[in-house]
Amino acid sequence: MNDDTPQPTAHPALQPVRGAAGTAITGLILVGAAWVVRAVWQVRLATTGQPSSGPPDQGNGRHRPLTGLEDAYHIITTLGDVATLLCAIAFLAWLLRVRDNARVLSGQPPRYSGPWVYLGWIVPVMNLWVPRGIVADVHQQSAPGERLPRAVNWWWGLWLAGMLSGLGLMYTNSTTDDVIARAYTDVRLLLVADAAVVGAAVAGVLVIRALTAVQQRPRPC
Repeated sequence: MNDDTPQPTAHPALQPVRGAAGTAITGLILVGAAWVVRAVWQVRLATTGQPSSGPPDQGNGRHRPLTGLEDAYHIITTLGDVATLLCAIAFLAWLLRVRDNARVLSGQPPRYSGPWVYLGWIVPVMNLWVPRGIVADVHQQSAPGERLPRAVNWWWGLWLAGMLSGLGLMYTNSTTDDVIARAYTDVRLLLVADAAVVGAAVAGVLVIRALTAVQQRPRPC
């Protein structure tokens, strides 16, 4: 006997995200710890005071020998930059997975095309809202009608605060010696930026946990 009764169609299989989420969270924890250490060293530099010979960069291409504290700060900064690069790779790998899963769950294309997952962080002006928009879009497609987790706004607000206060200025000067000189003259702005980056890392962990949990919910067939 033929059974012509329509059978329910299962959702297409989603990509596993737990492992990618764990790696990205580990990266954010390392970055947060790295920026805490940077802040401690900046306070130590400010407390010790600038040597009588002046800042490390003497101008006109001349640099004086670094003190032991300054040399240690160079090492800490390098390790922090490595941690940040690894964290960025892990975060983007997680973001691509949850973005693909969101497209499967909703059956709708994402608001931003694939290249914006990368370009959104580096294109001037666009980098003020595109990355947050991609994360918000993932949540909306994964859990339609549900309120966006508050952690998303905290994460993005703190990230922008860090970039637009001290961190952004730091990369304008682009050298660790410039940051050391700033620590000697006005460490407060650097510490505000450091606190914002650490806060963004903590909020980023909550964002990853929230979006990952949404996509791991049991789905009706």
